[in-house]
Amino acid sequence: MTDLRTHAAEIAAQFSDHLDVSEDEVETKLNTLVSEYKVPVDEAKRSVTNSYLAEAGIERDEIGRGGTEEVLVNDIDADEQWVDLRVKLVDLWEPRSDSISQVGLLGDESGTIKFVSFSTSELEELDEGESYRLSNVVTDEYEGRYSVKLNRTTTITEIDEEIEVGDNSDTVEGALVDVQSGSGLIKRCPEEGCTRVLQNGRCAEHGEVDGEFDLRIKAVIDDGNAVHDVIFNREATEELTGIDLEAAKTMAKDALDTTVVADEIRADIVGRYYSVTGPTLGRYVLADAFAELDGPAEYENVLIKARSI
Repeated sequence: MTDLRTHAAEIAAQFSDHLDVSEDEVETKLNTLVSEYKVPVDEAKRSVTNSYLAEAGIERDEIGRGGTEEVLVNDIDADEQWVDLRVKLVDLWEPRSDSISQVGLLGDESGTIKFVSFSTSELEELDEGESYRLSNVVTDEYEGRYSVKLNRTTTITEIDEEIEVGDNSDTVEGALVDVQSGSGLIKRCPEEGCTRVLQNGRCAEHGEVDGEFDLRIKAVIDDGNAVHDVIFNREATEELTGIDLEAAKTMAKDALDTTVVADEIRADIVGRYYSVTGPTLGRYVLADAFAELDGPAEYENVLIKARSI
């Protein structure tokens, strides 16, 4: 008996008193996750178990084995984890691709997080302002910002609960003392659902690919007491520098070197003072809003020291 067949038999046995579940059906679901979606076996087992828990309408402790863990959105700090959420749909955005069914913002008391539901998952659509329990969603990371993806194993349950949505934003103010490597004109993996930055034309997951251009700034702001790593995405970078993506591509083409874009950005913003507001995820503050400040005199010593490194 194969490992998947063994796991399928165990799961089917767990639900024998609650559902009409065959080992073949369970094995097919496990195989789809492991073979098609490259999900680790343990995660696949939890995912399938959780889907049957939801279908049977029973709690985890009634079975005696767990599904995925219910977490707060601001506690998500790892990529490719399977979790459950109890959230309110705060905002819906216009999808930029036919492959995306819905995209928007979910929230709970800890803050907000972006979500994406793919058309191929064939899930019911969420309604703005309503609250849901979402079982089996997958976490994703992009420039330090986490999001969740709804997939074909996700279970959506509308709940009669008014969820208060918290604010997980922080504000840092100080001198922008460095623009780190990996800033400027970069290329990302074009594969659906993957946003990894390419290194020498290769994606860590999908290998050698023809990447898509993007803009970002990885900056360091010193508030006089501590330094903060800040990420400006494409929109924020364009607003901050006045250099849009097409202009950046032209600059790189003319110079036959993409690093000229980061050099131009560095020359323009290092030494200036900014207030940046956005969620803090891991080590990064993600710039949702920012403003240039008149820097206090005491930052001059910080800048002199930073430029001498």
